[in-house]
Order: sequence, then structure tokens, then C-alpha cells
Amino acid sequence: MKFPTRAIAFTGALAMLVPLAACGGSSDSGNAQPQQEDDVKEITVWAWEPTLTQVAKDYEQKTGIKVDLKNVGTNTKEYTQLDNAIEAGSGAPDVAQIEYYALPQYAIKGNLLDITDKTKGYEDYYTPGPWSSVQMSGKVYGLPMDSGPMAFFYNKEIFDKAGVDAESIKTWDQYYEAAKKIHALGEDYYITSDSGDAGFFDSMTWLAGGKPFQTSNDGTEVTINLTGDKGVKTFEDFWQKLLDEKLLDTKTTGWSEEWFKGMSDGTIASLFTGAWMPANLANSAPAGAGKWRVTLMPTPDGNKANAENGGSSLAVLSSSPKAQAAYDFIEYANHGDGVKTRVEAGAFPADKASLDADYFKNATTVKNSDGDQVDYFGGQKYNEVLGQAAEDVLTGYQFLPFEVKARSIFGDYLGKSYTSGQPLSEGVAAWQKALREYGTEQGFTVK
Repeated sequence: MKFPTRAIAFTGALAMLVPLAACGGSSDSGNAQPQQEDDVKEITVWAWEPTLTQVAKDYEQKTGIKVDLKNVGTNTKEYTQLDNAIEAGSGAPDVAQIEYYALPQYAIKGNLLDITDKTKGYEDYYTPGPWSSVQMSGKVYGLPMDSGPMAFFYNKEIFDKAGVDAESIKTWDQYYEAAKKIHALGEDYYITSDSGDAGFFDSMTWLAGGKPFQTSNDGTEVTINLTGDKGVKTFEDFWQKLLDEKLLDTKTTGWSEEWFKGMSDGTIASLFTGAWMPANLANSAPAGAGKWRVTLMPTPDGNKANAENGGSSLAVLSSSPKAQAAYDFIEYANHGDGVKTRVEAGAFPADKASLDADYFKNATTVKNSDGDQVDYFGGQKYNEVLGQAAEDVLTGYQFLPFEVKARSIFGDYLGKSYTSGQPLSEGVAAWQKALREYGTEQGFTVK
């Protein structure tokens, strides 16, 4: 959908969205103030995060307001539904879970309520990354749910068999050497898998210091410079070497049953992923319990650096006739009593207090979906590592104001790089061309 643009600015900050942007869109509805509401009995929330189930129950018991919590699909599936409802002018929820990378395009179009006046001083509550992720030009359009600083999760049993000390891997060259030793255990053993994931590509580019996307302060110009960005080139060269030597599992799709099986039996020996991963491992790869550990991400030169990989907000739709009640719920879930409920259920904190809490820092077990405490990391205080990972995130990375579209077509242009030997550089160039064309179609001046 094309839209007129006014005052859409992104200035780099910390975390998955990172732009702080002047915001506008086709209407001023995104800046509307909550209406006066009488006797609200129910609000509708679209979200896929399982930790919200108990939060919704607790909130209803506390307030008497029913929370109709609907999982209409994760990430892009939800966004498609949301786009359709917005376009139709009816059927949109009062509150939606929106990932940090997707938030700008909804704020830009005026689809989200400006909650700046309600969140004064909140910068002291949240960690810098997630807090920056819900802002544009100092205006706030959601409350952070969680955070996703990257970490190096690995199967210690397999690394030990290969004679590799994962804790000593500080550089990408050292990781490459480890990949060769892991694959030497057998043709089915790989240090990790990647069948072509746009979010992973973004995160690794970010970690390498890349800044391929920029949007002008007035929102009319978008710079897309994948082929000329040093960080993109650094990651391309690193990953191409592993692809060329067939040191990556490129056939197993992420989040599939086979993917988790690989983590259970050790044929996928490690992951570069977000700090929200422990509960997923405990639930979907239970046979790996006790074998896995976590350490900080290796970097191109061994210096401390990190990036975000995932993370979501809860935002109030500007079309909601129950905006105050909707805001009260996200306040409870992401800034009130609901925070501890979600963190204890496995969400990675977006707030400083939870990261510093003894119950979080000293955790050595992971709660699974049955409520059992699983010693997945062999007694390691894994959250201490993940907390450090959050502190190492680099500032300044920006996502496109049409990032959802960008990720949805990533495989169309880079898929062959993982399946049939096309160089990553060729796929990136083709993706860049498509993004520039799409940006122009959407009314941006693309540079």
C-alpha cells in the first residue's frame, strides 16, 4: 500500500529497531488521545507470546476486564491479518504484539497510538535497546515486552568430542576452525544451520558494524547500500567461506521438527540466536538437557560487540475505541506486575530490575511448558552471560521502514546462495535492487 509521507525520521539508537524517528503518515490518528471510556468490559489483544496467557488471566482477575487474547499467527502472519483489518477499517484489535523491526511501518502510517505523555521517565526502567526500539523522534508507540541480544548457544558434549573449547572462540576465524572440527565428526555433523534467514542476516551484519539502511530526517529518502557496506561485506566473506566448504547445514529449516531434532542429537551443534532461546530449547529439544551451554558471541576481530535478534512490543492501535483500557493492559503486562510473571515463564527481560534480580541472575534451570524446572545448561548461571550480551549491543543500526516486506522477499533473491552455489554477493545485489524498486513504488526517494 502506498502512503504519503511526512516527517518520518530515523536516527540510530540501540536495539532491533533502533531508529528514533519523526513520525507521520496519511492521517493524524496515530497521535490521537485516548477517548473517555465508560464501563469497558473487554479488550482484544492479538499476540503469539505464550507468557501473556497467565498475564491476561491475572489482569482479568485484578480489573474485571476480560482480555480476549487471540493468536492469529506469529510475526508476518499476524501482520498480514493486521494489514487486512486496517485496510478494511474494521476488525483490528485494541492491542497488538509487534516486533521491533516491524513497528516503524505501523507508526509511520499513523496506525499506533502515541503514548509519550504516559511514559515519562520510563527510560530509567527499561534497558536502552528495547526502549529505543519503541521510539521515533522521541515519541513512544509501544511498551517493550522483551529483548533479544544474540548469544552463542552450544552443545558442550559435541564440542568436547571435537576437541573444541567453545569458551575460547572469540573471533569469526576461530569459529571457522571449530566448524571444520565439528564436521570432521561425521558428514551429518555441523556447527550450525542456516537455510537463508533474513533476520539472522540483519543481526550478523549489525554485529559486524554494518549500517546498510538509512532514512532521512524528513522521511522522504531511504538509502539502501547493501553492496557498499563494510559490515555486510565482512559477514558475506565469513559466511561464504563456511558455505563453500559445506560446513553449514543448509537443508534443515529453522524452527522445524528436524531442526530441533538436530539440536537434540547433536548434529546441529550450536546456534547464534537471541537470548529468548532457552525455553524453546527446553520445550522442543528436551533430549539436549544438560549438554548445552551459552557464551558470548564471537566477533570479526575479537573485540566485544553484539546485536539484537528478535524482540517485541505491545502497542495500542490508534483505531481502538478503548484506547485507555488498552493502554492500561500493556502497562500491566510490560511495566507492572505482569513483567515478573512473564520473566519467570521464560521471557528475556527488557527492564533493568529483572536483569539485576537475584532470581533471574542466579537461575540454573529453565521452566518448560509443563511448569517443570529443567537443568538444560548443566548448572550454568546462563542469565549472567545473557545479561552481559545485552550490554554489548552496538548502537546505530537501522531497519528499513518497510522491513517486513524486505524480509519476506529475502529468500527469493538469496535462496540460491544456500541451495545451489550462487555467491552471497550476487544474491545480496539482487535483493538490493528489488528493495530499491519497492521503496520507489512506495513513494520514497531511494538512494
